[in-house]
Formats: sequence, C-alpha cells, structure tokens
Amino acid sequence: MKTLTAIITGGSTGIGRAIAALFLKKGYNVVINSANEQNLIATFNELGPHQQLAMVAGDISKASTGKLLVETAIERFGSVDVLVNNAGIFASKPFLEVDEAHLDQFLNINLKGTFFTSQAAITQMLKQDGGAIINIGTVLVDHAIGGFPATAPISSKGGIHALTKQLAAEFGKKNIRVNGIAPGIIRSPLQEKNGISDADALAGLHLLNRIGETHDVAELALYLAESNFVTGEFINLDGGHMAGHHIG
Repeated sequence: MKTLTAIITGGSTGIGRAIAALFLKKGYNVVINSANEQNLIATFNELGPHQQLAMVAGDISKASTGKLLVETAIERFGSVDVLVNNAGIFASKPFLEVDEAHLDQFLNINLKGTFFTSQAAITQMLKQDGGAIINIGTVLVDHAIGGFPATAPISSKGGIHALTKQLAAEFGKKNIRVNGIAPGIIRSPLQEKNGISDADALAGLHLLNRIGETHDVAELALYLAESNFVTGEFINLDGGHMAGHHIG
C-alpha cells in the first residue's frame, strides 16, 4: 500500500505542529513549512522520524514557496496527497486604524498563501488519482464578536472560506476534495501573540465552557484527509461557539 504524503504549512508551532505530529504517527510522509527557519529546524529535529519528514523554510505569501513545497514532496516522497493550508497570521486592530500595509499583510500571507500553495498542489494532484486540501479559517467569519476588532485578518479568512467551496466545485470531478476547519479559541502560541495571556478566560465563548486544544484540530484534519465523500465543507471546531451562547 502506498504511503501518502502531506504538506503542512505553518508546521513548526501550534496547530500546524500538532497536525504534522499526528500525520507522522499515522504513517504519512510529511513536509513541514515555516517562515521562521529557527523554529522549523527545532521542530524538524524534535518530530522525526526523518526518513518520513522534510522541511522547507519560506514565506508562504510568495508563490515560489508553494512550488518549492510541492517539488520537495515529489523529490523526497513521490507524491502530494494532502495539503493543509495552516500558515497564517492574526491580529486585532480597529477598522478605522487599518491602513493598506496592515491589510496587505493578511491578504498576502493568509489568502494569497493559501491560494497559490493550493494552485501548486492541485497541479500535481491532477497528475495523480486526486488528493485532499484542508484550509484553516475561523469561526469569526460567520460569528463576529463586538469588542474584538479584527477586520483585516477576518476579511482574508473570509476569502479562504469562499475559495474552499469554489475549489471543491472546480475540481470535484478530478477526485480532489477541498474542505476547511473553522476553529474557535485553541490553546496555541497565537493567543500570546495577540496579547491574550490567559486563553482559558475566553472559555465562556463556547457552549462547552472550555477552549480547544491543538490535537482537536489535528484529529479533524486527519479525518478530512482520509474521508472520501466529504468536500466543499467548512467545519466549525468551536465547542459550540457558532451554535449558541450562555446567559450569565
């Protein structure tokens, strides 16, 4: 039986690292990427086994990085069966303070990164028997929160949600499945980067009254990679955040 190969962008920390670790555990070959080469090398050394693991440092907003990821997967492992577009940035800033440079950061890394890396992967998947793409969005696309202004990153993530459905439609007949995961609050380094020192304080946003863990996202990514009859879906992984809210 053929060993499948997965590319995971933003794979050196947080959700991406958890996805990479689970896919390796399940026997996949894995190519991980990060713009932070130091973090990437540390994760590469920690994860192993290195006969199943490759790394590509680079800025995902550049189309050349996506192409290099695919080339590396082919050279090392012979195929591209799964792409997880996890690399992304998020930051809060009031709408009226957003300038073009601030907006472009999110459009370039989040949306263009997902767009052009998917383009490179699909080019290869069309030569194979198909493949699976999993995009990481956010519940905030469909459930806005007053008091947390983040129009720039949410606009870019909204583009990813729309892109997911369009790609599923365009390439479904070629057996390429495209889905997305919309996480709620997940315990990861992203929270600290956004000045949230105690992510558990946000548990009340979820009906389960707790935040998610990176392994929760990894398990859903694995399911979507292996399910042969799910495409065009964006699944909320949010402890009930989208379903409703508590009073008091």
